[in-house]
Amino acid sequence: MKTFKPDFLWGGATAANQYEGAWDVDGKGASVSDHCTNGSHTSPKRVTPVFEEGTLYPSRVATNFYHHYKEDIALAAEMGFKVFRMSINWTRIYPTGMEETPNEKGLEFYDKVFDELKKYNIEPLVTISHYEIPYGLVETYNGWYSRETIDCFVRYCKTIFERYKGKVKYWLTFNEINSGTMPMGAVLSLGTIKGYNGPVNKVPDEKEVRYQALHHQFVASAMVIKYAHENYPEYKLGNMSILATSYPLTCNPADVVENQKNARMMNWFCSDVQARGYYPSYMDRFFEENNITIKKEPGDDEILKQGTIDFYTFSYYMSSCISAENKDSGAGNLIAGVPNPYLKASDWGWQIDPEGLRYTLNEVWDRYQLPVMVVENGLGAYDKLEDGTVHDSYRIDYLRQHIAQMEEAVKDGVDLMGYTPWGWIDVVSASTGEYAKRYGFVYVNRDDNDQGDFSRIRKDSFFWYKKVIESNGKDLD
Repeated sequence: MKTFKPDFLWGGATAANQYEGAWDVDGKGASVSDHCTNGSHTSPKRVTPVFEEGTLYPSRVATNFYHHYKEDIALAAEMGFKVFRMSINWTRIYPTGMEETPNEKGLEFYDKVFDELKKYNIEPLVTISHYEIPYGLVETYNGWYSRETIDCFVRYCKTIFERYKGKVKYWLTFNEINSGTMPMGAVLSLGTIKGYNGPVNKVPDEKEVRYQALHHQFVASAMVIKYAHENYPEYKLGNMSILATSYPLTCNPADVVENQKNARMMNWFCSDVQARGYYPSYMDRFFEENNITIKKEPGDDEILKQGTIDFYTFSYYMSSCISAENKDSGAGNLIAGVPNPYLKASDWGWQIDPEGLRYTLNEVWDRYQLPVMVVENGLGAYDKLEDGTVHDSYRIDYLRQHIAQMEEAVKDGVDLMGYTPWGWIDVVSASTGEYAKRYGFVYVNRDDNDQGDFSRIRKDSFFWYKKVIESNGKDLD
């Protein structure tokens, strides 16, 4: 019976904008994330064009990887990591996104990070753009709405591809690219918020602007994948999508059709383009019904065909139900659906569905027949320090159940490459901008009052996950 491969990539995931801090150190510029305030489960974070005195902007300091990278990588090595998912801060390399020459200090920082990972034989998995478009591109071009941003991104990619040759093999172009199908994606991913000042969940919804910006991301992704394949054949490039797994609320055919429609738009549209190399036919009707016209330049369709991904990665936290009639929303990871009566929920209202991960892996594999990697999964929870540690049995239970279902998917025939649980060390929440929502195996002493010395503390889950890696997923007790 199949089980995890001997070279299965066990590890953990982070993002520069939620983890690095040092937002204006050594020449780094401001990203959209640096312009986002803190928030909470009940009060949304805001994005402000101008920094407000006395307001907390948590991405500025995050959990300070910039000054703790050696300590953190040593902790990852202690757990036995085979892979370390991280991102490069675009604004650390090109502060406004528009410079012709990269910032050498920024390049040197990642040299040091990759060298430290190599010391412990840990493979980096690098997200090129993870929710941190330079704010300069927002002000000048309205983010990805303008084609000029493609050129800026390609220049950035060519710089890091050459600089880190021999140090990085696995790359992801855009984090959760399908967030751009939702209004909140205008802030997090697309940067189409020129002049906007307000809550991230209240951005005026300009669908044609968002889908035009998404098209430019598709083209940019394909261009740099094609370039990498031609110039660095050892590189493997993947996508990264939110898998917002959903089920029909009932067996009413109307619910089934509504769920299919939802899944196509949320889960499959972006990855159909990136994996297959063309727009799926079901989008024709959507664009027509929403009066959306995508402006393409000559050659765009050919570029999409030539720059398809080598492997498929996704985030999975929860599932929901879809109904044609009942539109009541439950809480979710940038998404909302009708709560599933068969499932329990986390402190943040996210429904916990381990079997949904097996189902999702099979759906992805059947659709694309590409190697698959789960690059985000985990439980955001309130952690309490007791006896000098955190007794997070609830997190262990969550991860145990999901890893068990991943193995079932492997037995089903899925070519699963690896697993990097989200926020293996505590980071700032992308959805709420708070420290209180913790995911990590390692507790970071920092709170939502801007207090704490950033000291690192191993939680109970740290030692449990170490055992999981040592046993290649066999010991989940």
